[in-house]
Amino acid sequence: MSTVVAEEKRTETKLNQLEQLKKFTKIVADTADFESMRQFKPQDATTNPSLVYAATQKPEYAHLLEEVLNDRKKSGLSGASQIEDICDHLLVHFGCDILEILPGRVSTETDARLSFDVEGSIRKARRLVQLYEERKIPRERVLIKVASTWEGINAAEQLTKEGIRCNLTLMFSLPQAVRCAEAKVQLISPFVGRIYDWYKKEMKRDYTGPEDPGVQSVTEIYMYYKKFDIPTEVMGASFRNASQIRELAGCDCLTISPELMKELSESFEPIERKLNPGKAKGAKIDRLELDEKKFRWMLNDNAMAYEKTGE
Repeated sequence: MSTVVAEEKRTETKLNQLEQLKKFTKIVADTADFESMRQFKPQDATTNPSLVYAATQKPEYAHLLEEVLNDRKKSGLSGASQIEDICDHLLVHFGCDILEILPGRVSTETDARLSFDVEGSIRKARRLVQLYEERKIPRERVLIKVASTWEGINAAEQLTKEGIRCNLTLMFSLPQAVRCAEAKVQLISPFVGRIYDWYKKEMKRDYTGPEDPGVQSVTEIYMYYKKFDIPTEVMGASFRNASQIRELAGCDCLTISPELMKELSESFEPIERKLNPGKAKGAKIDRLELDEKKFRWMLNDNAMAYEKTGE
């Protein structure tokens, strides 16, 4: 028996850090670059307009934009409506191509200008899902990214009831996460790097390891969810360095840029699982009761969360 255990340990040390991480965390590519997905083999992918735009500036992806422009010439739309239509089709075009590479899901973002518009967010999400379904992609493989404002979460709550799965983004605080749990959304994306950026600038000091405020924020949310058996997935996002990723090993999902996936894949140091549902069960955590007034007060009272959400 001891020989088997020893052999397993030896095998584990041969795995790079990205491979080790995959044993207890779902890896999500934070990119629109197909080649990096083929190289690092994540389960899911998240995109946003800036990532898609960056991809279209590369010669190997420019044809995707040309295809959409040629196809949408016959839409009959003009002005802002035509631009919006082209953007929607381009996002879905990238999403569909990504799903040909990856086995899991792709996250596609709604317009940030709809962050305080419940009905607008719902209409946009329905439209994006419709475009995916027209291309034979089942809605189970698509996550619609919606801002974690009060209005955005209300929109996601309605969409969830319609069977449209949502990824609640722009998340910087526990109250946002708690409200998302109440709305029964599929997944949340608390931002590690942007929280870290704010504290580094405000406090005029750097943070590493478990003292990193971004790491602490995601850990707090993860522990709260596991303590109260909340099924919504927690996906750490917006990483500035590989250390932040290692500190959140064990989180349900982590969305990682190609640069950081490459760094992890080149290291063979052992990774320790830091987040574990079992630890949360014994933790002393009080359940947070929220209504709209309390949500807005708590978000407004948190200078970092208020400023970063506003950005």
